[in-house]
Formats: sequence, structure tokens, C-alpha cells
Amino acid sequence: MYSPTDQRQFYDRSKAYLQGDATPAANAAVAELRQLLHYHEWRYYVQDDPVLSDFEYDALYQQLQGLESAHPELVTPDSPTQRVGSDLTGDFQSVPHLVPMLSLGNSYNAEDLQEFDRQVKRMLNQDESAPLAYAVEPKFDGGTIVLVYENDRLVRAATRGDGVLGEEITHNARVIKSIPLFAAFSKYGLHRVEVRGEVIIRKDRFAKMNAEREQDGKVLYANPRNTATGGLRMKSPAEVAERNLEAFIYSFGYGVDAAGNDAVQALGTHSRALDVLTELGFKVPASGSERTHAPDIAAAAAFCAQWERQRDAYPYEIDGMVVKVDDLVLQERAGYTSHHPRWAIAYKFAAKQATTTLENVEYQVGKIGTITPVAKTTPVSLAGVMISSVSLHNEDFIRDKDLRLGDKVLLERAGDVIPYIVKPLADLRDGSERPIVWPLTCPINTTAEVVPLVRESGEAAWRCPHCVCGAQDLQRIIFHVSKAAMDIDGMGKRYVEQFHARGWLNTIVDVYRLPYEWISVLDGFGNKSAENLKASVERAKQNPLWRLLYGLSIHHFGKKATQLVAQNVEHVLDLAEWTEEQFLHIKDIGPTVAQNVRAWFSDPANVAMLQELERLGVNVRPTAEDRPAAVVTEGPFVGKSILFTGSLERMSRKEAQERALNAGAKIVSAVSGKLDVLVVGDKPGSKLKKAQELGTVRVLTEDQFLAELAGG
Repeated sequence: MYSPTDQRQFYDRSKAYLQGDATPAANAAVAELRQLLHYHEWRYYVQDDPVLSDFEYDALYQQLQGLESAHPELVTPDSPTQRVGSDLTGDFQSVPHLVPMLSLGNSYNAEDLQEFDRQVKRMLNQDESAPLAYAVEPKFDGGTIVLVYENDRLVRAATRGDGVLGEEITHNARVIKSIPLFAAFSKYGLHRVEVRGEVIIRKDRFAKMNAEREQDGKVLYANPRNTATGGLRMKSPAEVAERNLEAFIYSFGYGVDAAGNDAVQALGTHSRALDVLTELGFKVPASGSERTHAPDIAAAAAFCAQWERQRDAYPYEIDGMVVKVDDLVLQERAGYTSHHPRWAIAYKFAAKQATTTLENVEYQVGKIGTITPVAKTTPVSLAGVMISSVSLHNEDFIRDKDLRLGDKVLLERAGDVIPYIVKPLADLRDGSERPIVWPLTCPINTTAEVVPLVRESGEAAWRCPHCVCGAQDLQRIIFHVSKAAMDIDGMGKRYVEQFHARGWLNTIVDVYRLPYEWISVLDGFGNKSAENLKASVERAKQNPLWRLLYGLSIHHFGKKATQLVAQNVEHVLDLAEWTEEQFLHIKDIGPTVAQNVRAWFSDPANVAMLQELERLGVNVRPTAEDRPAAVVTEGPFVGKSILFTGSLERMSRKEAQERALNAGAKIVSAVSGKLDVLVVGDKPGSKLKKAQELGTVRVLTEDQFLAELAGG
């Protein structure tokens, strides 16, 4: 339908409009924007392969909408603003919806919602200062489904289609277990009903599906939305069932009694209608937590903002919230445009996808020498953050995605935190793109010595086998002091890099002999900060042995393996005498770990480093935390799970936990039915309340805990 040259030109012109670089006359701009939007609709709805993010598409749409509003004489029947989007493919029979489906207008901040509120009140002839109640609910990012029930039975399901006609998918809908095949609408006088919803996939189930596909050597699904939408239109209901689809229902579209009279408005409010759908067995956002009745637009905006902050913790992908006038009678009075209902609006979250250009690739080295390629892109705003660097993981990632320098690429923030390149936009290539050439020698090393990279059998990563420039040493120090390893509070990556640049931190040993008198005069420090840092380092010296082992950055020697090994030695240097067989006698320790740890301890420089750490006071022997609680057979808390909350006065949290472990307890991290003892200090917070509500948890003060230890 579109040639590669056309597609490249359409993309470039779209970006020009988005960046404010396109300034043609109004009539030319309207014509071009229509053409661009038609192209992007085809890519999105027909090809399921967009080259712009939703946010960017909305921005183009709003530009056209604004021009047509200012110049109504330029509006034509074929303009994208005069119809709703389409997902018709021709693969299924088309069926008419009982009531046409419209799109929603968009808002992006509280000011947009305030303007929406004013417009609604003007249409309703209401005082703009008087509160108007709204229903607010998640805007799920999936595939729309329309369900028709007659005499309480599901008789038809369809996709959204073009809003007037949809594709019938009844057989596919019947295998989605969250869609009731029978619902007692007649209880509410409803004879024929059309309800609307969104078919989606839980994020954890989507991740599991992709993990299984990767294991089977299959192509991975791009994202939950496309996977759900594609699942609706699959030919085989059995294959649909395998996709773990769920349907959230968000509204009545139509509902009449046996005489054909409207019977939905009798429910009073949209919130009440959703409660009824919940009662009838439909999957609906939970009242109070996932959706709310807001007494005014300010409360609605606050709920939207709250959900934008917590969106990543939600089990499903959502790209915004929907704000609706709650009163059903007022909805009808407000009415509709040809494009959207006047009584509802979408509050769109900051974009989680964006397109940009891959300009260059730089490389980073990790603590064990792993070389990680990093894409340098044209800066682009993504979910409220300006992105210009994206990890490319390894050489295979680059090869599998066929990434090239100069490519237009689609970015996504997964979990919404870490930016990720979904794919190159290969259709937009013009021949100027260049292959990414993987380096054969360490790209970080700036010394005269050349270090060839190595790639071990079965691994995806290339590594620098021996560092001569110090870059790996810096990364090892950063990891050593991190929360995961030695947990030195106050010594983050920024300070490690600062101290390293001044020559104070060149090895792990230097962490324990820092010049605090010099640190105290640095900008941003002072005597108190330097003293706090020193105290953190001194506390870290008493850490359990497994933390020291983990903090050495031995390849494949992870947290679990270090904990297992720490249980079986009396001194860290015992490992210098161990054979590979001794490691393998420990359950869950394999030959790779055994070989790597043996190789590390066979290096005299590493042994000398551990001896120096011991001389500086770093613990090199197993503590009570290193020993499993199961070996303790006597003590007041043997077999009991224990949790500490609040500020303790007579000991640190770590010391309290170690004493509890010594007395046979198991340390847990949350209040649950499995908790036996809660020890509370000052300001215990919600954990105390939860424990009291359970009624099965013994609550002890710090003094009572110490008294039981002494009595045991």
C-alpha cells in the first residue's frame, strides 16, 4: 500500500510536525496531516506495527484537530477527525454494534481536566463553581471487545472494528474464562444488553509466555497489548485459550427491557452500573482501589496522578485513566460529537514508547569484564524522562534485531523504568544505515597493551579477560560497597567514582582505609558526613562472611552460592586449600562455580588482598547469620519466625536479627499468618497494626525480647 520511500518521507514529515519544524499554510498543513494520520492508522490498526508512539500520534491528531477548528471550511468527510479508528482486517464476518462506539478525547494533566470540567458544565448549564461528580477508572492497554447478551446468555462477541461494524469473534470470546456465558441481567429488567471491555494479559503471565517461547526457540511477543489484540482474531479458539487472555468490562453500551425501553439509566450512575456488572460475574476494576467515585474534578485529577505514580506496580498494562461524568442522565444530556462522548475523557500517562534515531554505540565494562554495548540515541522524552542512552545487552541482541547505525528505532520503558529498544523501523531505511561492528579487543582499554576479548562457550557475553586499565577495578569497588554486597550506607556510585578520580580508591582494600580527614573538606561533605561514612564502613567490617564473598565479584559466584559456601568454612582462606570436589559436595554448587572460585583463590594477589582486609578488621569468619537457623537446636525462639519493626534503642536492627538467629529464629520480612513474633521499637508503623489484627502474633518490646534471650 505504501512504498518504502513514501513511508520514510511520512515518518520524517511526522517528526517535523512533532518538533515544530513544519510551518506550511493552513490548507497545506491540513491536507498533509490527514495523509500522515491515515498512514499511521494503517500501520497501527491494520499492520499492528506502529512507527510512532501513541503519544506522538495523539499530538499529530491534535494539531489537525486544532487547524480544522480554526478553519472549519477545510474539514472534509475523509478526515481522521470525522471518524473513529478501525481494526477491521477482513478475516472475520462484520457485524453491527447495537450502538456506535466512539473514541475518547485526551488530556495529559490536571489543567486539561479542569478545562474538560468547565466544558461539561457549560453544556449542562451548570454553575462552573459547583462540584460535579466523576467516575475514574484505569484505561487498559489491550484489545476492545463488545459483548451482546440476550435473555441473560452471551449471543455474540465482536472486536471494536471501525466503531460501527466489528468483527465477530464469539467462539474466541467463549474460551476467555473471565467472560460469563450467562449473566442474570433480567434481575435488573435488562433483556438485551451490549457491554464493552478490554481484553488484556497480565504482565507476569506475558513474561512467562515469552520465557517459554525463548526456551523453545520461538520468536518473542512484542508486548502484552499486541499479543492480546492478535489473540482476539486468531482462527483457532484453542490457540486463543493458550494466551491467558482476560477481559475487563468497563461500561454498558446499550441495554433495553423486553419492550425495548432503555433500562440502563435506571441504575443511576456509572459507578452503580459497574457495581452491577461486578455482581453479575464480570471482571471489573475494584471499587475504591482501582476505580473511584470522585466528588469533583480535583479529586478525579488527584486519583489520576496517584495511578500514574503506581502504574508500574499494577499487574496489567494501563496507559492512562478514564474520567466520566458519573450521573447517567447527565451523560445523555451532555451528548456526543461525531468523534467522542462529551461526558468522558482519557487522562493519558506520560508516553512509555517513543521513536528516535540510533546514532552511535559505546561500550561499558562490568565488574567481571563483561562488555556491554550502549546505544546513543537522539534524545527523546519517554514516560517523563529524557532518554539518550539504551543498553543493547550483548552482540546477539544487536544481531537478532538487525540494528544498524542510523536506524529509526522504537523505544519502550519496560516496567516502565529501564528503556529498551523494541525494534528498528526497517521500513524507513534509506540505505545510509551502517552495520554495527563488534570490537575484537577491549574497547575500554586506553593503554598501549592490547587485550583481545573472549567469549566462553554457552555464554552470550564477550569479556575482557584481564584488566590493564583499571576500569574493572572501579566497577568491582562500586559493587563491593553496594546494598547487595557489603551494604555500606552513604557510599554510592557517585562517591566511589569521585574518590577513585582523586586516587583514594583503586582497590577493594582502599575502601577500608579511606582518608576521612580529606573527605571532610570536600564539597557536600563536612566533618559529620565523613564521620557517618566512617561509621558505615566500620559496621560493614562486621558483616557476615557471605557478604564479603559476594562482594569479591567472582564470576558465577552469586548470592545463594556464597551463602552455601560460607556455612561450610571456618575462615575465608580455607577456600584457598579447597579442591573442586569439596565445592561439589555442597548441594546446589556446580562445576562452573567450583572452577571459578578455585581459580580466583589460586591467584596469590587475591589471597594477599584478603589477608590485608583481615588486618584492617574486616570479618573473614562465618557469623550466626551465615549459619542456617536449622542447626540451632536450643534457645527461646527455636523454630519461630520473627520480625523487627520500628527504631530499636539498645542495639541495631542487624544486631537484633543476629541475636534472634543465634536463638534459633527465622527472620522474615513481612507480617503474615506465618509470623510468630513481632518485636517493636519506637514508631512501629503499620506492621504492628496488621499483627494485632491477625491476633496470632506475639508482640514483644525490645526489653521483653532481650529478657527472653537472657532467660533462654
